Amino acid sequence: MEQPARFALGHWPTRLEPMERLRASLSGPRLFIKRDDCTGLAGGGNKTRKLEYLVAQAIAEGADTLITHGAVQSNHVRQTAAAAALAGMACEALLEQRLQTDSDEYAGSGNVLLDEVLGAKLHRVPGGTAMNDALERLAEQLRAQGRRPYVIPGGGSNALGALGYVDCVRELVEQCEQQGLRRPHIVVASGSAGTHAGIAAGLHALKLDWPLTGISVRLPSAEQAPKVHALAQGVLDLLGTGQRLPAQAIVVDDRFVGPGYGMPTDSMREAIRLLARQEGLLLDPVYTGKTMAGLLGRVRENC
Repeated sequence: MEQPARFALGHWPTRLEPMERLRASLSGPRLFIKRDDCTGLAGGGNKTRKLEYLVAQAIAEGADTLITHGAVQSNHVRQTAAAAALAGMACEALLEQRLQTDSDEYAGSGNVLLDEVLGAKLHRVPGGTAMNDALERLAEQLRAQGRRPYVIPGGGSNALGALGYVDCVRELVEQCEQQGLRRPHIVVASGSAGTHAGIAAGLHALKLDWPLTGISVRLPSAEQAPKVHALAQGVLDLLGTGQRLPAQAIVVDDRFVGPGYGMPTDSMREAIRLLARQEGLLLDPVYTGKTMAGLLGRVRENC
């Protein structure tokens, strides 16, 4: 198929950096980190890659508003609001109260404050809301007002958005060759599934037998793995490769979720402190902290 259009939002390629002090502290294998926190869009993050494709499609369809959803402190909503501003569009977002807290600080600081600074109109909904249905109702309301919304799923995680992580695999191939990495084992957060699925599809499309493990930050592996597999197959179909992805290509480790999405764990706290003190890197408690806890656990288990 013809390569879908992209709307430039990020700084590419992001660096692949060695973590030598962390390696020494663990007496383990060579460790590297792909710096997609440095993508450049309103604080950076992995959603930038997805939004380049999604915003381009929105522009092609003549949209004037991006709408999406996420948890109250969603990184995805922040980056979507920034992308909308850069593209000259409005942005409206549904924020789900996934954590049981009445804290005003949680409800109004951090990403929520940044969403508003970036111009997003926020709609708060209770935890357990059928978010895709609620998003479609919002789209219908906007259409009734004469507006032209473009619906972006949570996390930007559909086949089009996940193409951004096929691009990431292409970057990694070149960077690994430059740094002498022959068969790296990739460890990635597995949440809304777009990043995990895009990498899985990219590896399969390029016929790379690199191991890939997703560290679940929300769902048990029995639910998360089929979700990732279906999306990765959708990416391969969108690419027109004609390839079928075997189910065993999707590996999900759910041991680091703890009591639930966004809920702190001891291993997450240790990972955040260790990376800060060994590498000067700041992780978040919801995604990268738990994913790094998973990587540390697997290194210690010699996985």
